[in-house]
Amino acid sequence: MVRVIGIDPGTATTGWGVVESENGALTSVDFGCIKTTPKQPKEERLLVIYESLLAVIKDTTPEVMAIEMIFFNANVKTALSVGQARGVCLLTAAMSGLTAYDYNTTEVKSIIAGYGRAEKSEVARSVTELLHLAETPKPDDVTDALAIAATHIIKTQKALSV
Repeated sequence: MVRVIGIDPGTATTGWGVVESENGALTSVDFGCIKTTPKQPKEERLLVIYESLLAVIKDTTPEVMAIEMIFFNANVKTALSVGQARGVCLLTAAMSGLTAYDYNTTEVKSIIAGYGRAEKSEVARSVTELLHLAETPKPDDVTDALAIAATHIIKTQKALSV
């Protein structure tokens, strides 16, 4: 059995999802998101992410963290903000004794939806089916976090079977 926490980092919303694999079957243990508001000072927002994620890790006891890499787009301010949130998540992993593995969006989409340029709705549908969920988790950050966790497990299982 392996248990992975997937993280979709962001300053406003950090999605998280814990996925477990037992005998090759994937199941969702728990999922949610950590929200902050622009009214909070940036250091307070980062502290909220750290403390909330630390509590989630303590409650769900994952063995490793799988985290989305930053997608660099034209908005440098957004990329820097996401980078700060990602850094806090990586610090939380280290403080919790977890090894963190990086996954880019194309790889996650390819493994989960079968196509590296899949739409968010296709990834959400695939995650819902793969984890046998009654409904698609909201917001998208949560679905993405579950997809990242599932990607790590699937990729690890494939590597072990080779």
